[in-house]
Amino acid sequence: MPNFYVYLIASLPMLHLGMKPPFSYERFLELCRQFIPEKDFQLLSTLPQPEHYITKGKRHQIIQKWVEFDVALRNDLVKIRASRKHVEPATYLRPDGYSSLSLAPVVMAATMNPSILDAEKTLDEARWRALEELATGHYFDLDLLITYAYKLLILQRWENIRSADGTILLEQALQH
Repeated sequence: MPNFYVYLIASLPMLHLGMKPPFSYERFLELCRQFIPEKDFQLLSTLPQPEHYITKGKRHQIIQKWVEFDVALRNDLVKIRASRKHVEPATYLRPDGYSSLSLAPVVMAATMNPSILDAEKTLDEARWRALEELATGHYFDLDLLITYAYKLLILQRWENIRSADGTILLEQALQH
């Protein structure tokens, strides 16, 4: 299988938070399949999503760092929401290895925002910055593709929100 990271990455459009995704995540995977080794493609095509973060096993270093960050962010949200509902948060927390005081102000700002969408934007801005930091020093390798993939998933999520029926979204938000 070819190993053309330089060609592939140089051909990918830059991603900016708030933009319309240049292509779907599925199309991104199709492009990657043509230019990277199969084992790297398999890793890229099975990136863990939040519902699978608790799955045990050895992970690629960048993926592990991303999961630790995102779990820590979600844990801080749990703590704040639990305190508002006077519920013990320990039941809902997931183990994480991330330690940073910088998440607390972001989570607090998000939870105090009266707009659900603006609160989610605040959280995704923090996620985007974390992905930018993880990509630092990686230019034409698998690690850069992993961070690119997670950014693309964030953009795709926002595109789904923008194109969704607002009434249905409101009903779903009120049900949870």
